[in-house]
Amino acid sequence: MENGNITKSHVGERQLADVLLSPRSVALIGASDDPSKTAARPLKFIRQAGFEGDVYPINPRRDTVLGEKAWSSLEALPVVPEHAFILTPTDAAIDALEECAERGVSVATILAAGFSESGAEGGAREARVREIVRKTGIRVLGPSGLGIVNVKRKLTLTANAAFAEPNLPAGGLFVASHSGSMIGALVSRGKARGIGFAGLVSVGNEVDLSIGEICAATLDDPEITGYMLFLETLRHADKLRDFAARAAVKGKSVVAYKLGRSSAAAELAVSHTGALAGEDDVAEAFLKDCGIARVETLEAFIESSALLKKIPVERIRHTKKPRVAVVTTTGGGAAMVVDQLGVREIDVQHPSEDTYARLSEAGVSVGHGRIVDLTLAGTRYDVMSAALKVLRSAPEFDLVVAVAGSSARFSPELAVGPILDSALESSELAPLVSFVVPDAPEALIRLSAGEVPCFRTPEACADAIAATFARRPPSPIPRLPVSSEGAGSPRLLDELEAYQLLARVGVSHAPAAALNAAAGAVLPDGLAYPVAVKVLSADVPHKTDAGGVELGIRDDEQLSNAIEKIRTSVERNVGAGGVERVLVQEMTKGLGEALVGFRRDPQVGPIVMLASGGIFTEIYRDRALRLAPVTHETALEMISEVKAMRALDGYRGRTRADLDALAAAIVSVSNLAILSDVNVQEAEVNPIMVFEKGRGVVAVDALVKIGS
Repeated sequence: MENGNITKSHVGERQLADVLLSPRSVALIGASDDPSKTAARPLKFIRQAGFEGDVYPINPRRDTVLGEKAWSSLEALPVVPEHAFILTPTDAAIDALEECAERGVSVATILAAGFSESGAEGGAREARVREIVRKTGIRVLGPSGLGIVNVKRKLTLTANAAFAEPNLPAGGLFVASHSGSMIGALVSRGKARGIGFAGLVSVGNEVDLSIGEICAATLDDPEITGYMLFLETLRHADKLRDFAARAAVKGKSVVAYKLGRSSAAAELAVSHTGALAGEDDVAEAFLKDCGIARVETLEAFIESSALLKKIPVERIRHTKKPRVAVVTTTGGGAAMVVDQLGVREIDVQHPSEDTYARLSEAGVSVGHGRIVDLTLAGTRYDVMSAALKVLRSAPEFDLVVAVAGSSARFSPELAVGPILDSALESSELAPLVSFVVPDAPEALIRLSAGEVPCFRTPEACADAIAATFARRPPSPIPRLPVSSEGAGSPRLLDELEAYQLLARVGVSHAPAAALNAAAGAVLPDGLAYPVAVKVLSADVPHKTDAGGVELGIRDDEQLSNAIEKIRTSVERNVGAGGVERVLVQEMTKGLGEALVGFRRDPQVGPIVMLASGGIFTEIYRDRALRLAPVTHETALEMISEVKAMRALDGYRGRTRADLDALAAAIVSVSNLAILSDVNVQEAEVNPIMVFEKGRGVVAVDALVKIGS
């Protein structure tokens, strides 16, 4: 370090955290003297918070800014600041960034907008920023970054108006957000609930520094216990995945609120996989595979971290749904939680007969319903305490929800006392959470202070529980090769070429051969009737829609007629320049059909999908997604998640299908991600026929797209 300068090549994670979040010196480039302007806020907020480092307002047109000495330029400063907050308009901001880089500033935050989000001209500006970063090594937060807040260092380096709020609540949560306004909203809402923060960052466009890299740089900070991510997209997904995996190892929870649930699927015309693995579906699978809890509600986003801390992702039995007990003094309030859990396909469990007996022995009298309703007797400390002790130690429950009624508002110490005391008991007991029915802020603050996960609404309670148990322990991140073959424009393979490529990763197909459509109809040696006849052309991926498939062909005459019918139909429906070849394939019938698909998503990378096979796949939307490649164990989990696969697992005494072979096929298709000599962008086996146990599976149709 020289004059506070650390070049990019020498900035490790800990040093990045220092210069970004805990700088010893800060320059405010373009600081305004007008208190009503956005560019005046950072200086005002820094002084209000009591930051102890050096602060240098830079304004070439003024001697003072808000009563403090102003400097004319970076060059005029007595030291090179570690962090510069650039508050100027867009074009001037790029010039200021270049000056920062020349002077050796380690990191700069750019407030201005007008980059890639504003069209071609903005894209050119963003490219210029990237080039400055590449050439000089300066690190950049933003553009469109509202700044950073380090509560414990009393650094409020932000232009977010919400940080006029005094006495920011300190705690263990670190927030990283694509939306600058959200960090202020979270602070105000958290303060009202007694939830505090270690730091907050608005990342903006992530031209350089990303959410994943920033959060990873803070992982060694013992005062940070968990992370909250407000995501608008999944830029730099590789760094986000790496951070999440390391956070899991350190036992630090990660919760995300990801926008985009309602957006239309990013359908790809060539396969069902594209339609069933739209942008948000992929985001959902990505976050779960990273061990990140994705919530649906803002309340759960704020309130769920305490629950995630109680249930580390490694403890999730992700092949089974959680078993939840609900105990209450108010049946109506408890029913709301039960209802909201049910919407998320989590059933509240009846206690076992042994548990009912133990409740009775403890002096707790309840009916044998799904809800353990203590009625007004539950307002007594001894009754609620005894009930919680029995339920939390019952082997049939993974979680206990205590629903507090009206007394929580007027007698919070009595209503939540037994819940707080129960939470202090052995960590070997089932985790305990609370939903407080009335508007009872003091009760919620008491529960938060006691580190009891607590919720203001039944929706948030159920949302947090579902998101907690939906996580999966992060899998090792594979080193994926950079493909050298298939560069250039993407192209589809014909079905026979697709089979040949799939065979390389271990996917077998029903016997098939190509025929010249104009050379007569003679069944090739090695094939036996009945057969299917299909147009064989990469230009006709949707063969059925084009009239390019004939099934159940039993002799040479039918074969000749089928070829002619296919030629006529395809030329009419597709307008192709004639059908040159057809594929003849032996007909086969299994116990059931499945679809196994692969896609290289532009944001998160390769994914693999299992769905019910056939022509109605998109209608049912019955599928499971994972990041690729996957293990055999993960493939079996995917099978258990697809409802249609239950019929193949000996349902109601039916013959069991070879699900182990199907799992092996899923693994094989997922391994397309690691081929070193060809870049498979998309692949689909639909259907893959699944035979009885021990007889395996075979592909009877396939589609593959390769490219750069």
